[in-house]
Amino acid sequence: MIDLRSDTVTKPSDEMRDAARNADVGDDVYRDDPTVNQLEAAAAAAVGMEAALFVPSGTMGNQIAVRVHTERGNELLLDSESHIYRWELAGAAQLAQVQTRIIDSGDRCVPTPAQIHDNYVAEDLHRPGTGLLTLENTHNYRGGTAVPKDAIDAAATAAHELDVPVHLDGARLFNAAVALETPAPDLLEHVDTVMFCLSKGLGAPIGSILAGPQSFIDQARRTRKLLGGGMRQAGIIAAPGLLALENIDRLGDDHKRATRLAAGLDEIAGLAVPTPDTNIVVVDSSDADLSASEFVAECAGVDVLGGAFNEYITRFCTNWDVTDADIDVAIDRIDSVLH
Repeated sequence: MIDLRSDTVTKPSDEMRDAARNADVGDDVYRDDPTVNQLEAAAAAAVGMEAALFVPSGTMGNQIAVRVHTERGNELLLDSESHIYRWELAGAAQLAQVQTRIIDSGDRCVPTPAQIHDNYVAEDLHRPGTGLLTLENTHNYRGGTAVPKDAIDAAATAAHELDVPVHLDGARLFNAAVALETPAPDLLEHVDTVMFCLSKGLGAPIGSILAGPQSFIDQARRTRKLLGGGMRQAGIIAAPGLLALENIDRLGDDHKRATRLAAGLDEIAGLAVPTPDTNIVVVDSSDADLSASEFVAECAGVDVLGGAFNEYITRFCTNWDVTDADIDVAIDRIDSVLH
């Protein structure tokens, strides 16, 4: 079976398993877990932020950020296809009690400064006020697009002109950094806080990081506790996370395999596949008159797993458990589905 559903399906390496087994641990709620403390310090340094917080998932990290940055009844500005809006169970409404105002960013993936100014709401007797802008890099739904630094900078600067803070959903931030050949701290130069995942292409079995100023992280730690994210001997899962931070450079291998997969699939009659920026391959099967759900089922029948994104769009995601040989086999098997 070649599993291309997501880079979240990766299995931890033997080194990660050994690190978990041998981790020095303590009660993290008391700040007594030395491995978690080490991970948070290393993670903050990796993104050029003052402090960091280890959280169980990227969704929790994003939702903590929304809650800490905003007040009840604020508006949250975000892209109409962003993960926070599309895939997080309306958490902003449920957990932070904020209202979302979506912007169609199109292929740019982040709102333009003009869109931000046009959608900004000043607080008054009748209107709630804009409390936060969230951005995303790479952009998951829009095909793993690596958003250039100038687009992030422009959006963040526009928000700050309006005294609106900026949070970046950087679940695959390091994929963007590798693809753009731009250090992660540079991509984050003008954003206030960031979340990134250890459990995707970096290969850790669990965990994400929320990073920002120390005062923000102090509040975030309280909110993590409120949401049930206070962990005890969490060094067992933090130790693989430390090793995951050493895997940033290898993300380029996933990108190369994704490019090879896309090129091979694009040659199959009935499929249209653009060249990916990172490790997410988007396949349009409309010319084959094959819905995404049908296509995914047919691919599963030949032991290649993917995921349907909408009526005719399927996503395949390369990861460190997928080899060069697997890419060749996957192309041949998918070709057999169409012919």
